[in-house]
Amino acid sequence: MSNNNNNRILTIVTPETLSLEVKDPVNPQALEQAKAILAELRPSENGPVDASALQKVAARLGDIATEDAPLLISKETCRAAFDDLSEQDRTALVNIHNRIQTFAQAQRTSITDMEVNVPGGKAGHTVSPCTAAGCYAPGGRYPLPSSVLMTAITARAAGVDTVVLATPRPAPITLAAAHLAGADYLLCVGGAQAIATMAYGMDYSSVKIPKCDVIVGPGNQWVTAAKSIVQGYCGIDMLAGPSEVLVICDETASSKVVAADLIAQAEHDVVARAILVTTSQQLEQEVNTEVIEQLSKLPEPNQSTARAAMKQSFSVLCGTLDECVQISDTIAPEHLEIHTANAWKIGQQCRHYGGLFVGSGAAEVLGDYGAGPNHTLPTGGTGRYTGGLSVFDFLRIRTYLRMEDTEELSSKECQDMVQDTITMARLEGLEGHAVLRNNDYESK
Repeated sequence: MSNNNNNRILTIVTPETLSLEVKDPVNPQALEQAKAILAELRPSENGPVDASALQKVAARLGDIATEDAPLLISKETCRAAFDDLSEQDRTALVNIHNRIQTFAQAQRTSITDMEVNVPGGKAGHTVSPCTAAGCYAPGGRYPLPSSVLMTAITARAAGVDTVVLATPRPAPITLAAAHLAGADYLLCVGGAQAIATMAYGMDYSSVKIPKCDVIVGPGNQWVTAAKSIVQGYCGIDMLAGPSEVLVICDETASSKVVAADLIAQAEHDVVARAILVTTSQQLEQEVNTEVIEQLSKLPEPNQSTARAAMKQSFSVLCGTLDECVQISDTIAPEHLEIHTANAWKIGQQCRHYGGLFVGSGAAEVLGDYGAGPNHTLPTGGTGRYTGGLSVFDFLRIRTYLRMEDTEELSSKECQDMVQDTITMARLEGLEGHAVLRNNDYESK
């Protein structure tokens, strides 16, 4: 990488010198700290989280003011926060809720139970939701009511019975979002301690927080570390790392729009990445100038956060759009924007990403704040094998085999299937599989 121009903020990288380090999303030090917190919270390896232990940990780490402060926020308090919103804020929250819900419900109806004929009977699958879901919403640098909506609404659309929401130091707007999304429990704790409570459950006063079947939502390094520990005991959506955006553009793109989208991503976190991949050297220079100008107008702490993120951000100059697509697929960005002529065609050529935003009007921030698709997306190259949060994270697709009719069991098709099964069992050296219940399928 080289950056000889003092007026540059985006380091220019050539495709030949681009080197990508795929980092483990789980920080080793955070993992050890998360393990210690989980051990402190559970007096028994097989038991729930101890409420008094959680209060001590939550107070020590700043989630609550004192050890005797409440760990749960009531539904009434969340409703009051919603009612206290200004008309403008309430309208925006309701509109965003409705768009997220509409998209999630459409996802849910896209997959249904099915059944087909097989020799001797029927086979099929059923689609059913898990019983309890844990939804995490960060609350550190900024309040994130959008994460409350994205996770809890999606769980509800899937048909989950019980939704447990956890977020540290929730702001009034976060409480309002929890009410609107229909959370059953709101834990005002964060970090590894929140993940542990949702994974293992907790008896708190007269309230029993259930063990969650799946835990979803973005978070800091301790949240990610704790999710890596509890996965297997319960399901998780993903192990998320720093947020990122990659913009593919040609000479037709607007430098002002592209710069704004890069900055919007950079202000998320000091470790976020904003990447420009373009065929136009002139546009790259214009975007760099725009980023500098627009950054100077950003308020604090957003400006300092975005400037820090720009230190690991860069631009790549490519000879062709095909080369741009190859670079993007190598990185597999969380957010992928396409600002080119024939943008949809270019977008369709891209194979690896978390979420795709096509056209100058499809700003990534619209995805963040509720055009419909979920904003919880795979980071750090994991878009090569997984997608973003959806209703499918809360659903179980389970198959069944029905063979009850005696006449069908005697059919030639069924007999052929039985003989094939016996042959395969003996090829694998499993004689018990070959002879067990063989008589059940003989012609009557």
